[in-house]
Amino acid sequence: MNLSAAASATTVIDSLLFRDAFGTPQMRSIFSDRTTIERYVEVEVALAKAEAACGVIPADAAAAIAAHARAADFDADLLKQETDNVGYPVLPVVHQMARQCGEAGRYVHWGATTQDIMDTAVVLQIRAALDLVAADVDELRRILGDLARRYRDTPMAGRTHLQQALPITFGYKAAVWRTMLDRHAQRLAQLRPRVLVVQFAGAAGTLASLRGHGLAVQKALAGELALAVPSAAWHVARDAFAETVNVLALVTGSLGKIALDVMLMMQNEIAEAFEPFAPGRGGSSTMPQKRNPISSELILAASKAVRQHAGLMLDAMVQDFERATGPWHAEWIAIPESFVLTAGALRQAKTMLGGLVVDEARMRENLNLTHGLVVAEAVMMGLAPHLGRQRAHDVVYGACRTVGERGGTLADVLAGMPDVTAHLDRVAIDRLTDPANYLGIAPETVDRVLGA
Repeated sequence: MNLSAAASATTVIDSLLFRDAFGTPQMRSIFSDRTTIERYVEVEVALAKAEAACGVIPADAAAAIAAHARAADFDADLLKQETDNVGYPVLPVVHQMARQCGEAGRYVHWGATTQDIMDTAVVLQIRAALDLVAADVDELRRILGDLARRYRDTPMAGRTHLQQALPITFGYKAAVWRTMLDRHAQRLAQLRPRVLVVQFAGAAGTLASLRGHGLAVQKALAGELALAVPSAAWHVARDAFAETVNVLALVTGSLGKIALDVMLMMQNEIAEAFEPFAPGRGGSSTMPQKRNPISSELILAASKAVRQHAGLMLDAMVQDFERATGPWHAEWIAIPESFVLTAGALRQAKTMLGGLVVDEARMRENLNLTHGLVVAEAVMMGLAPHLGRQRAHDVVYGACRTVGERGGTLADVLAGMPDVTAHLDRVAIDRLTDPANYLGIAPETVDRVLGA
């Protein structure tokens, strides 16, 4: 394809250059114009069937609507023109359905309002999209479980405030990452009953136009679409949609945390873990030596964008009276983009973590970088039974200052301090200053996480 034949997209969601960096074809398909219009038609057909089952419209009319309504045969140019004029796409869809269905077309959209159709169509899209997200989250949980299991006992420096703090294992780090995804899997499952609910309530939520058949039709419509029945109209009660996007923000937020860790570990000065290598990937146009953390960078960018949409969805919850004047429209932006960006971040995370290159030797080298200071706490706790905790702290603090100012190892400095050698021989000092002996419950935490 040459550039003149390329689509004229202007955002990373649909860009020829960026769409597969920030999304996936499967998720884009769910929220594409084609699929969106198909969902409108699906809801309208299901409504006709439900109303026929309840005796509201003739059964032969519903059969004709189901047989003849075809989104694939719509005039797209006319649909766009009428949508621009009306401001909403449902009435233009109804016009074309009515023409397709002939005499039965008079019964299309019977008793419904535009938002009923659009909201229910979005619910159907969300259901399909959540299936993709949940599958990717489960795959990431498997990948992280494998990493945690493989590196259960691999010592490395745990860092706080970007400084070496205490020894951990890389398996422990991966297990902590895994716990976030475990919780997200729970959230995604718990979300579904609250969001997979039909919207059919008429102009102001009362279904007065159906003259006593409203609840029966609502229930039948929900059955046709395999959705739950609401206790009341949710035209202006948008918490379920807001929750959906905020769960996506939580998922991508966790992916962003993992990505940041990997980016920091890829620094030349640390060099403990790397995104998988592929020729040319992460290369620089001017620095041939570069190996940039491309997947991690894309994940981090996507997570920031989804967080912005989460805030937009919370803002859009504040709606006026029984039908909103504008906040609803913000959802049209936030929901599709959030799902596409989340799918892209999940795909990048699967690629990055599935092929993660872990340098165990460098982890051990970095762990020894401070010549034993990383386990100063271990020495302090070893001396505490003899000297008391505060005195032990002061003694080890002095030893650490000596190492920092004069060099040497913590073990050598401690071995020259009478306050220490009066209670600990060299074997004990060497044992206490070996980072591999001060991993605490890090390995057992891996077992607990994987066991859960």
